[in-house]
Amino acid sequence: MDETFQLPANGSFSFAGRTALVTGGGRGVGEAVAREIHAGGGRVAVSDIDLAVAQAVAGSLDATGATAVALPLDVREKDHFLTALDAITGRWGKVDIVVNNAGFAKRTPTQEISPEEFDAIVQINMRSVFLSCQIFSEHMRANGYGRIVNITSLAGQNGGTVASPHYAASKAGAIMLTKYFARYLAGTGVTVNAIAPGPIDTAKARLSPEQIARVEAEVPAGRFMAVGEIAAATALLASDRGGFFVGATLDMNGGLYLR
Repeated sequence: MDETFQLPANGSFSFAGRTALVTGGGRGVGEAVAREIHAGGGRVAVSDIDLAVAQAVAGSLDATGATAVALPLDVREKDHFLTALDAITGRWGKVDIVVNNAGFAKRTPTQEISPEEFDAIVQINMRSVFLSCQIFSEHMRANGYGRIVNITSLAGQNGGTVASPHYAASKAGAIMLTKYFARYLAGTGVTVNAIAPGPIDTAKARLSPEQIARVEAEVPAGRFMAVGEIAAATALLASDRGGFFVGATLDMNGGLYLR
């Protein structure tokens, strides 16, 4: 493992005049993305099913609420997306960027997965992407500009090595929805793209030292990915300069899966 690895400072891309919604923004990847966009001069609505963590992040970005606010958002509910759209446009007039980051993983043995659990994972990881794209794409199309970035997973590309089938299937579905909406919106000024991360450093808290060492040995890059690296890639896709990415899925897996 490379203990000397460090990320550059946030704010590599300009988001001046842009407004973003980040789902699952209260921690981990979502928090890093919210901070990256805000550092680039963007206004950010930090949404999370846990409003308290969203408020903590938004408050640390801008305690006045002028450029950062927290919103409660359960991605299983269409009405929550509609309410978020109304809240953001009411405050800032428009939504330019949506980062669909909220997701959930559960490692249940295959033969023990109930139909109810399967449906719950699909609702959170895949149906939420459809609802978000369906709602915000029309708002963006009307404005002639938009960037939608879906955070998916390596498991959605190769079935995963430790992921359960419902998680892998839901993330694969999110990638296909990315392609569908990208084509549907091509030429309108609205782009839709995805990022498929491999092992992320936030997972270390749930792993033993032996498991961490095993993952690092399996990844050709020799380490876990930092959340800031996903945030930087998201910033590229979400920026004005990312306009020629259409239906792309950026692989960020340290060489675990090459295609």
